[in-house]
Amino acid sequence: MKTLVSFLVLATFVASAAMAGRASGPRLHLAGDSTMADKPTDPPNPEHGWGQLLPKFFKDPSMVINYAANGRSTRSFISEGRWQKILDALEPGDWVIIQFAHNDEKIFPNARGEFQDNLRRFVAEVRAKRANPILATPCARRSWDENGKLVDTHGDYPDAVRAVAAETKVPLLEMTRLTSVLEESHGPEGSKRLHLWIGAGIYARQPEGYSDNTHYSDYGAERVAGLAVQEIIRLQLPLADWLR
Repeated sequence: MKTLVSFLVLATFVASAAMAGRASGPRLHLAGDSTMADKPTDPPNPEHGWGQLLPKFFKDPSMVINYAANGRSTRSFISEGRWQKILDALEPGDWVIIQFAHNDEKIFPNARGEFQDNLRRFVAEVRAKRANPILATPCARRSWDENGKLVDTHGDYPDAVRAVAAETKVPLLEMTRLTSVLEESHGPEGSKRLHLWIGAGIYARQPEGYSDNTHYSDYGAERVAGLAVQEIIRLQLPLADWLR
């Protein structure tokens, strides 16, 4: 009995020591593409990734660390060493949200080969660090047909992500479905507010103005970040304890 008590005291001490310097709890790392990425703000920039707005939903905003980058696929995220940076930073108990597809669609002939293998690799390597992977389906684009119906642009990629999540028993954020509903709730004209329909002369970055149906405005990014939070709560993930 004395030996057991001594072991429990030691285990408590080790756990406490491991959390020293981590008073704010676990960290949430984000791996993904431009729809998730932080955007430069100087000079003023109308574009925001949803991961850029996610910290405001947490008690300690600094716990969210965003590694997502414009134009990256699962392949380039690995080959450029961006994935390794996350692995090097991971500590036991951390979380990683992984969301790709927008750029993978451009380089892979279908979603059932390398793309899924890369997702499996991400899951396995996060778990090897005793951290917690979360997969997310890609955000919907603002794409409407002539009858005012939202058009799916991702093909079988969302299902490919769902399949890996089911196979590996990883929590899944259903961002494709939720962002599709978000687009539909705003309608063909109103959904422009979610994205980047910029008039001429408003931003020095884009003096001639432009339209973009994939990336988000500040308003759109905050709405999508809220959907990710909604999923964290729906799934009853321990990460929800750190939400505001």
